[in-house]
Amino acid sequence: MRRLMPLIMLSLSGCATYHAVPLSEAPAALATPSPAVLAEAASTIRRPWLAPVKVDLSQPLTQDGLAAIAVINNPDLVAQRAREGVSNAQVFAAGLLPDPTFSFGANKVLTGPDPFLDLSSTLGLDLNALRTRAVSRRVAVANAEKVRLDLAWSEWQTAGQARLQAAKVLSLTQIVGLAKASENITRSLLDRINRAVGRGDISGVRLQAARIALLTASEQLRTSESSLATAKTELRRQLGLPPGYKLDLAQPALPPPPPSTEKLFKLAETNRTDLAALRAGYTSQEATVRKAIIEQFPTLNLNLNAARDSAGNFLLGPSVDFTLPLWNRNRGNIAIERATRTALKAEYNARLFQTRADIDAAEAGLQVAYRRRNDTIKQLPRLQRYAEATRKAAKRGDLSLEAAQNAEQALRDRELVLAQADQTIAEQSIALELLTGTPREAWPQ
Repeated sequence: MRRLMPLIMLSLSGCATYHAVPLSEAPAALATPSPAVLAEAASTIRRPWLAPVKVDLSQPLTQDGLAAIAVINNPDLVAQRAREGVSNAQVFAAGLLPDPTFSFGANKVLTGPDPFLDLSSTLGLDLNALRTRAVSRRVAVANAEKVRLDLAWSEWQTAGQARLQAAKVLSLTQIVGLAKASENITRSLLDRINRAVGRGDISGVRLQAARIALLTASEQLRTSESSLATAKTELRRQLGLPPGYKLDLAQPALPPPPPSTEKLFKLAETNRTDLAALRAGYTSQEATVRKAIIEQFPTLNLNLNAARDSAGNFLLGPSVDFTLPLWNRNRGNIAIERATRTALKAEYNARLFQTRADIDAAEAGLQVAYRRRNDTIKQLPRLQRYAEATRKAAKRGDLSLEAAQNAEQALRDRELVLAQADQTIAEQSIALELLTGTPREAWPQ
């Protein structure tokens, strides 16, 4: 025991110690981020699809600036990056050698002539852990790669969602302006008709129609304002900013029509990190199946036994213990892991099919939106000329003010359709970037 104590103390000196890390009463995620800190982080960000960008929150934020802030400051991404450390620790753990085991026992002779204690000790080594160490490490490395790719996909999706919400905010701001103008005109018209009915100049039928028109315009305005408030709240959430934080957004140019579905789907197969993560998960499962097959063979433990009996005889010799593969033979785990591998392969194929279908649906929606926009642009000049002509005629007294306002409202209705088409094009274009896992700049022209 005197010889063993220094060895035991030396091994204990390398052990980890416990330090409590309590939850903070004021989490950093609830604090308003420093603009200087965000600007510094954005200037050093490195992603395959996002270069370092200069961010100034006092200036209109560009699409790249929104993406950088979302990647840096989104609380869900911060938590997911912390979880990445768990997979790295699992790789480290899988590469460690198993510790040997040691046992010691002593029996005192209660009756009989032998004067000594009966001592026994065993030093053991788990050879089965050594046998599966390489394949266990492959499993951990593949899992870590999957976690890394899942994180990259989450960052890409979060950045895209921030850009998507920004596009909604810009479009809905324009729509709210048009809806307010429509409500003001219909309210003014209702007031004039109400006074005319009171004087007996016109019948009450037109008054009811004006009331319905005002209700419709007011409902459209409230719906647009509600959608705008929701989009602003979601944008702040994606960026990790507190409620009420004011943002100034730069208006991006309207994107051109995209390439064909086939070209975009090929990009998605190559560049989508969620598909790469599924492939890494399948690689990990292949290694897990191999490990389960290895474990069907007898487990082996090697022991070195040393003893001194009560008569003073010293004994030393090895022993081996192993399982006999008669009934179990790890067949249950092998069946489970093979079935899991089959399920992962089917999941990957289903994800590919869904990706192609989603890209095709976004393409179809874009084509409709472009046609709608082009048709509206063709109609606008005629409506503008008519609205200007009726306004001049109303000022001369040749037409009623109501007729001029109706012509201007028809123009605003077309402008509203154009704004909605632009919103659809912006959103669907960003959605296509998300679906392909590739920035528009890298698409084939």
